[in-house]
Amino acid sequence: MDFVVIDTEGNPTITELAIIDSQGTVIYEGFCDGSIHGFENVLNIKSLKTLLTDFLTITENKKIICHYAEHDLEILQRSFQQAGLTFPDNLKFKKNKFECTWMLAKDCFPNLESYSLEYLCKYLNIKNNQQYFNPNMAHHARYDAIFTYHLYQKIRLENLQKKPNPFSSSRVDTPFQHHLDYANTYHREFQTLKTALNNIKLDPNHQSKGVVVIGEPGTGKTHLMMRLANEKLTSNRLLFIRQPNDAKSVLYHIYGRILESLVEKVGNLPQLDALIINIFRKIVSLPDRDVKQKDIDILKSLYDLEDNNLNALGKENTQTKLSNWKYIEKTINEWWLNNYSAGTFALPIIQGMVKYCSYTDYRYRNITTRWLSGNTLTDEEAEMIGLPNWSEEISKETFSLEAISVLGKLSSLDEPLIIIFDQLETLGYPHNRDILLNFAEAIKEIFTHVPNSLIILNLFPDRWEQFQSIFDQSIIGRISQYQVYLRQPTETEVKSILQLKIQAVDISLEQIFSPEDLEDILSKTPIRAALNRAANYYDYRVNKISLPDERKPIRELEPNEKIEQQLKFLQQQQQNIIQVLNKLIQASSLADTVDINNLQEELTPHPPDDTKIFINPVIEYLKEHHHELEQKYHNATIISDSDDIGKLRTIAEAFNHIHSFKLTQFRVGKRVLPEHIVIETSQKYNVIGFLETNGTSFTTRIGNFNQLVVNHPESKFYLIRDERQPDITGAVGKERIKQLNNSKNGNFVLFNQKDRILFDLIYDLIISIYNKDLDTDLETALTFVTTHQEWYHWIFNQFGFTQPGN
Repeated sequence: MDFVVIDTEGNPTITELAIIDSQGTVIYEGFCDGSIHGFENVLNIKSLKTLLTDFLTITENKKIICHYAEHDLEILQRSFQQAGLTFPDNLKFKKNKFECTWMLAKDCFPNLESYSLEYLCKYLNIKNNQQYFNPNMAHHARYDAIFTYHLYQKIRLENLQKKPNPFSSSRVDTPFQHHLDYANTYHREFQTLKTALNNIKLDPNHQSKGVVVIGEPGTGKTHLMMRLANEKLTSNRLLFIRQPNDAKSVLYHIYGRILESLVEKVGNLPQLDALIINIFRKIVSLPDRDVKQKDIDILKSLYDLEDNNLNALGKENTQTKLSNWKYIEKTINEWWLNNYSAGTFALPIIQGMVKYCSYTDYRYRNITTRWLSGNTLTDEEAEMIGLPNWSEEISKETFSLEAISVLGKLSSLDEPLIIIFDQLETLGYPHNRDILLNFAEAIKEIFTHVPNSLIILNLFPDRWEQFQSIFDQSIIGRISQYQVYLRQPTETEVKSILQLKIQAVDISLEQIFSPEDLEDILSKTPIRAALNRAANYYDYRVNKISLPDERKPIRELEPNEKIEQQLKFLQQQQQNIIQVLNKLIQASSLADTVDINNLQEELTPHPPDDTKIFINPVIEYLKEHHHELEQKYHNATIISDSDDIGKLRTIAEAFNHIHSFKLTQFRVGKRVLPEHIVIETSQKYNVIGFLETNGTSFTTRIGNFNQLVVNHPESKFYLIRDERQPDITGAVGKERIKQLNNSKNGNFVLFNQKDRILFDLIYDLIISIYNKDLDTDLETALTFVTTHQEWYHWIFNQFGFTQPGN
């Protein structure tokens, strides 16, 4: 809400009135002709009625700021009565219309000696036109209103320090996030995406189409995907896939990320629930359907389910619920068999999807998600969810392609799928060439076998050129049916984005930034750079954190300002001393109740620094993303050997830039080993493997790994398993783990929450730098994490680093 600052002088009615707008400009000054003594030479003499009418016109729909508002309200009320005017109702409610700097200052700066305008302006070092408050000029409406305006701005800045920086969260990591969105930017490009989606829907064959979204780092490619999600998630299923990291399991990686997207909630239900519900509705409404009463009953219950009545189809573990969901599964299966072949995995996958939807218990849903990913469950888990275990011999790549195909074909009854591939930049690096080539083949297979899908690739311009030179032209033709180029927005658009973001702290750009600040911010490209610069300036202006490049160093404090700062410090110390003495007095009658060391600490002076150093972007990223990973730790996640070894390989390749070592693999004839890499450093061999499987696969592979340990006594071996995976309960499996731990050079490691989060955090940090989502270089970031205990992972030891403090 816009505001004005007013000051009234007079007793009992107004003699002077001054009004300042939100930019600090005097927009009104008037003197009452009924009290012109001392005002004979001024020009703005008006009748009391005119003054009040002008006041109402100017302050309409604006918040009114006064110092000691109660006094101004009393004068206004008496003046309205004197002028024969009705005092407006909205002015009677002080909290709604008025804001008082006297009250605000008491909240913001407690325990001051006084809260008069003069005292506060001097205490807070407030100036107007380089002049301090002069008591000889006080009690003139114009003068007091100007200083009240500066006081209000000072209080607002102090309060802003308690709020998050509105520009700091500018990076969109996934389309499922929610950030402020200025819809006028990339409006035409957004319409292209919607047109492509609509064309798929209108095509009787539901043929999939491709879009390449091309933009420099930070231009807002993922942000545009978020806009698409915000508009389409109520009708379409959106599947978000980050880059694959293992050449042998690209399709499985894609399907795993698709599953994780499907269990993302939209409204009250996960996307997978919405898909199955809509498919059943469409089948029931088909022209040749003989609608039964059970169809009608279930349709009604499904609407209740969407309204968050989780027991709409029956209570958990009841025959009613089981029967209803079985009926839904049977209905979908009949439609499938009338339109498609049973295939190898199609019907079981449909069964598993419906089974997932039938559960409300988080644990059952998690197990079913793992089953849908093709992972072998323990016998107890398979029995618990009532699904047959997969054969350990199935090809995960073949399984994944058929599963994605099932989703595409089912969606032909719903709305087109939106499949987004993001963070693909590292595929262009030489060491990822095999992954890139297999990714191209995977995309080709998806276009061939998966209908009714809009497939979007977000790419840098140079990476798109590289892909065109490597990919088969048939692939290029499919994925680039639409090409969307994200230009650099105009300064006007960027300024509008800044204005949208700063609304969160209820202040304008001009009240925070100087014209020079804004000029520097708006000169930055792309959008993210401008937002990052705005975040820097915001911290500089509000929190006194210096700018990262020291382009505009914080000025030296003037002598009188230093004195003011020292006085504030002494006043705080005085308050501390009083508090300590009170504690001593209260505790004097009780033995052993006073912690002398603690009291000494409280009395120890800590003078304020003149400035604060700027925030390291690596630290900021690590802290924010660490918190995000903690929040998501217990979400349904597809954990696999291939994904984890891909992450480890990416981390190792990155560290190879600052600490040279070789990466290889061991073999034991034709035996199947856990996914692993061998790190050779200074004649030492450190082996790290992952084993997330269950049953016979686990016991066979850990047995083969144990043989490696025996064959290479000079090497150190670590076999990692995520703690969220099922416990190994079989006698043989437990014995193999015991053998590994009892060996001199082997360890079975349960990746706990701390290990996992830090591992994923370092991987995401590296990927963010490769994708230019983080404004720092790889060497700086990796040097930081290897030299700070908080971010140091024990895996770094295997690369030849030494843990800080050791």
